[in-house]
Amino acid sequence: MKITDIKPFPVWVGHRNQLIVKVETDEGIFGWGESGLSGREKAVVGALEHFREFLIGKDPFRIGAIWQELYRSQYFEGGRVLTAAQSALDIALHDIKGKALGVPVYELLGGRHRDVIPTFASTGAITDDGNETIEQAKALIARGFKTIRFFPGRWDNPGGIFEPRESIGVTAPFLIRARKELGEEVVLGIDYHHRLSVAEAASFCQKMPSGTIDFLEEPIRDETPEAYENLRKLTDVQFAIGEEFASKWQFLPYIERGIHQYNRLDICNVGGFTEAMKVAGWSEAHYVDLMPHNPLGPISPPCPCSTARCSGCRTPRGLASKSMKSCSTRTASSSGRRLTLSAATVRLRTGRPKPIWRRRIWSTSCKARSRRSSVRARTSSPR
Repeated sequence: MKITDIKPFPVWVGHRNQLIVKVETDEGIFGWGESGLSGREKAVVGALEHFREFLIGKDPFRIGAIWQELYRSQYFEGGRVLTAAQSALDIALHDIKGKALGVPVYELLGGRHRDVIPTFASTGAITDDGNETIEQAKALIARGFKTIRFFPGRWDNPGGIFEPRESIGVTAPFLIRARKELGEEVVLGIDYHHRLSVAEAASFCQKMPSGTIDFLEEPIRDETPEAYENLRKLTDVQFAIGEEFASKWQFLPYIERGIHQYNRLDICNVGGFTEAMKVAGWSEAHYVDLMPHNPLGPISPPCPCSTARCSGCRTPRGLASKSMKSCSTRTASSSGRRLTLSAATVRLRTGRPKPIWRRRIWSTSCKARSRRSSVRARTSSPR
């Protein structure tokens, strides 16, 4: 069997961009993959075009060798764009191999370790009075979810400007209330999408009694592990980070130095199944729990499930994935990641005359001490 073509499909679906990739072979078996570098899909398409030139004619079963060639064969290795492209290709190659052998992908990864994978649910952004958000959380708990994740208050201000201190002032009191009303058995967390500074994140945590929340997801940016180490000294809240990491090497300082407690591993960013399983094993050795990231389209959700099925790393109660409709997903022997996606539907969406790719910009204000001389500094984010 040989690879005959690689076809990327950047599309706008619902409220976000998606990039799915089809790998075709000379035996008519094809595989689907998905890239996770949201908002930079055109850059990933360019990387896929580079990779296509030397992947045509390769044996799709040699997944590990292909991964190494994609990563190491040029002078400049790695980076988020290249590993996002690698992720989609690696997922598609596993899809091809599973179809050719007639087995679910998790059987290619060592077989399943567990029969049920817990998942968690998210509410919308915290409302100003908090009542609607509390009711959303109660409804999710009634459906069986054991873990609830919130988004901060004052998330979408008029003009698209995010004011960290205003958000903290609303969010911290709400979480104290949520813990009292929802009880001690439910796991509660919040995702700040790295919009805070170290000082702001520390202030946020210190406004709440210990144990109010069980995890804080991405409070600050991750480029500097030392910044997270400083924040670690200022709070006892558990950190969940890693969804933007593009290789095992980016996870290295966080795992080795005990900075965080949950790995937000995104298989569509980190390098596909091949790299994800290495990170999972590394996490197991250091007792860092696995908390896979799953925010994308229809190809993405089965991927972290397959990884969680086959990893010895813990996926604590309700901390496996965030885009599932039920509180857990079963790992029946007949299930697995072998996808059939309608190419006609893909062509229909990508063939529309209006633009299908849109750039998303998030802005954060930087307030000067004097209101009269306030300066707003805009910063953009891919998510």
